[in-house]
Amino acid sequence: MYSIGIDIGGTNTDMGLVREDGTITERRRSKTNQYTDFSLFVKDLSQQIQSMIQVAHVGLSEVEGIGIGAPNGNFYTGCVEKAMNLSMHGVLNFAKEMSLYLPLPVVLSNDANAAAYGEYVYGGAKGMKNFIMITLGTGMGSGIVIDGRLLLGATGAAGELGHAIVVPNGRQCSCGLKGCAEAYVSSRGFKQTYSELRAEYDSLHKPSDENYHPGWIDHKRSLADIHPKDIGDAANAGDPLAIRTFEIMADYLGIALANAVAFSSPEAIFLMGGPTQVGEPLLRPLRKSFEQHLLYSFKGSCSIYKSQLEANDVAILGAAALIKMQ
Repeated sequence: MYSIGIDIGGTNTDMGLVREDGTITERRRSKTNQYTDFSLFVKDLSQQIQSMIQVAHVGLSEVEGIGIGAPNGNFYTGCVEKAMNLSMHGVLNFAKEMSLYLPLPVVLSNDANAAAYGEYVYGGAKGMKNFIMITLGTGMGSGIVIDGRLLLGATGAAGELGHAIVVPNGRQCSCGLKGCAEAYVSSRGFKQTYSELRAEYDSLHKPSDENYHPGWIDHKRSLADIHPKDIGDAANAGDPLAIRTFEIMADYLGIALANAVAFSSPEAIFLMGGPTQVGEPLLRPLRKSFEQHLLYSFKGSCSIYKSQLEANDVAILGAAALIKMQ
């Protein structure tokens, strides 16, 4: 059997035809931000799905259904509800609209929930009944599986660990609150931390000073031109400012994860997203912070891992795995 996985992002929509063993046999990509007409967007997606099925010589009866991971996706309604980063606005009823073109079940949830279920069906969480998936990037997303079921809550939006407060009256978060974990561990927050550290360093050292060390990232470069990957590369090369940036990020993330363990008691926490690719400069201080803030009765019961799914596959596999929730 096969399933269709669709990952809807603000810029691109990626989709794939996924075999039962997790192999993606066909892929397609659309530019999400070219669409303002929701009906036209769904019509074009449906045509691409039909194309993948035909090219793979798969009968429609061999396809279990369509899984969609999307920002602000609601599992209960099948709708994307007022997603700020999409060019199509309002409440978008994907389940209803796609049924006009394809006689297949449609299951939709937010992208972090999809990533969690993808790890559960195809990745390192296979066989686990209790775990958390953390996605790091533009924001901090989380999907929580308890007793083998994805935690959805009354509204379908449970699991917003990125908006747990880790610093009372701290940094302004894009959600409107202050001190959210996301304000410190997202790409924007991560970059802000580096900026603050660099400004402090430059105020104490001048290029003419003997002990001035500009670091592995050229301090003449505009901050707008410096990306999290640059900071990660510098940390792995030994840049003290970059290393300290990861330590600060890890401290706040460790607090958030320790709090999450206190209410859900998972076997493991999986991490995915750009910052995780740096490896030990993040993972080493993260494990230290996590253990430091973890309730004693949970010590030794939960491990932190990187996602075992390929970075290029995880979004499609996560979406495809949602169909297993029917």
